[in-house]
Amino acid sequence: MVGGLVLSQAQHQVGIATPRTAGASEQGTFRGRDQAPCATAAALPPLRSLDEVRKAHARHVKLGLDRSPRHARPLLAACALAEWPGSMAYAVSIFAALDKPEAFDYNTVMRGYVGGGGRGDRDPADALRLYVDMVEDGVEPDSYTFPFVFKACAQLGALQEGRQLQGHLVKLGFQHDEHAQNSLISFYGKCGEADLARRAFEQMGDDEKTTASWSALLAAYTRAGRWSECVESFGDMVCEGWRPDESSMVSALSACAHLGAYDVGRSVHCALLRNTVRLNAFMSTSLVDMYAKCGCIKKAAAVFDAMDDKNAWTYSAIVSGLALHGDGRKALEVFDAMVREGHRPDAAVYVGVLNACSRAGLLEEGLRCFDRMRLEHKLTPNAQHYGCMVDLMARAGRLDDARALIGSMPTGPTDTAWRSLLNACRIHGNLELAERALQELARLGATNAGDYIILADMHARANNWDAAAARRTEAVDRGLAQAPGYSAVEVHGETHRFVSQDRSHPRADDIYEMLHQMEWQLRFEGYRPDTSELALDVDEEEKRRVVAAHSQKLAIAFGLLSTPEGAPVRVVTNLRMSKECHAYSALISEIFGREIVVRDRNRFHRFKRGVCSCRNYW
Repeated sequence: MVGGLVLSQAQHQVGIATPRTAGASEQGTFRGRDQAPCATAAALPPLRSLDEVRKAHARHVKLGLDRSPRHARPLLAACALAEWPGSMAYAVSIFAALDKPEAFDYNTVMRGYVGGGGRGDRDPADALRLYVDMVEDGVEPDSYTFPFVFKACAQLGALQEGRQLQGHLVKLGFQHDEHAQNSLISFYGKCGEADLARRAFEQMGDDEKTTASWSALLAAYTRAGRWSECVESFGDMVCEGWRPDESSMVSALSACAHLGAYDVGRSVHCALLRNTVRLNAFMSTSLVDMYAKCGCIKKAAAVFDAMDDKNAWTYSAIVSGLALHGDGRKALEVFDAMVREGHRPDAAVYVGVLNACSRAGLLEEGLRCFDRMRLEHKLTPNAQHYGCMVDLMARAGRLDDARALIGSMPTGPTDTAWRSLLNACRIHGNLELAERALQELARLGATNAGDYIILADMHARANNWDAAAARRTEAVDRGLAQAPGYSAVEVHGETHRFVSQDRSHPRADDIYEMLHQMEWQLRFEGYRPDTSELALDVDEEEKRRVVAAHSQKLAIAFGLLSTPEGAPVRVVTNLRMSKECHAYSALISEIFGREIVVRDRNRFHRFKRGVCSCRNYW
């Protein structure tokens, strides 16, 4: 323990954070809350290079001013905050020569360490070491010290050290300072500790919270993947009269995209239009991603087309969105336009392009794109790209080629690649290769309950009931729990979730009555339930009873009951679309004249007038 703070010697990872200083300006000279600007600051011309700093510093040395913190501060700040090669090392040398440096000077150097953006001469661990030196030298930290050291801890993932610093913060009486508290919330969020971030937020008084406090909390939930809590907190923020900033809205849009919460996401978009003169590229990209993942690819394309400042992230968002909707041809058109306009495709864009080819069954186009990536754009394929290619080839029925590609992966076989092959074996009924894929997943220690269920269902369809039971028992013995299947539908901004045979909803009687009416009308169209994929050793009547109250059907029934005539019904499910639900949803869209949009665990299915956008390739 040094200065009351235990520092792990292993902490040497460099991260990225945006520091804050007292009255900080990202360029040039800055001043503290209670400090006047340096007398020499006005006399110094703008410093544009490290050579100019050295010349100015030499004049200070000649005049005997180099040891005076008051006179050295402009040079110290210029070097610490600049991106010139070697500037941070020179800042440290200026700092080391100071007589009795104050908190402001320590803060300046800490800011330089945590604002390095990954540059080699700027290690956030040095900011923590400097904090220890500061305490040992008897210099009392001020409220602007803690944002820097918390950022250093966040970059290093140093949770234990950060919690010790929280104790220092309280001891020094800064627990009610908004800047220190906001940086504490942000630190916990970046360390994945959303509950601790929430606790720090709730410990702030109502008069201490700011928009930045809410923004840090929403970012914490987003980083932890707690999407529902993010949307709920965003609603609380608005209800309490706070005006969301850009960061808050980006977090809310990200949560809406993952939840498929179209109504809430559209409300955020409206708020952006009311409060922003012009959307920047970051906000527009978030909107493209949200609309695409909420099932409204036309609105995503409209936002994309209206942008003047498209970048690689924007193209990646729209290409991935088109892939999710199975529109491989359009994704390739957008990709070609990106290249024509002079944007250099990166690895993320190629993941979207290859996914689009896979989901649309464009085998030859996918193979050409893979070659183009390596030969034209000189990008080395990573595990994700190889996984996409395995999925593309396996879905197209080239199972042996896909297996050979897995064996030749420079990164080594991955669980994603073997799982793609396993899923394709289910589609094409290759039980022998499916068994091999499961063995390889087990060898990698990457099996989940879904893998065993796929194989159990394949055995069940072949009437190998003992083998099917053995696979399910093996999953249980390994402690692998299958997440409950559900389907959710959004109505008036509220999400309603259903499981199979669900009767817990307050309107359960109305829902089942609607379900009965739907099936009655379907029978006039010649509909007969398809139970071929139901892996249960029961009679046909029991199988029909089970499929009749599937979670997806319950969600559609509630959506038809609760939305205006002609409005789309949007369903999100964590299940793979079955042949039965696919045929059922298509007929319902035709009979009721509704567009039904279903996001399953792999892609979107848009049913309109009895036809699905996937063209029965999924």
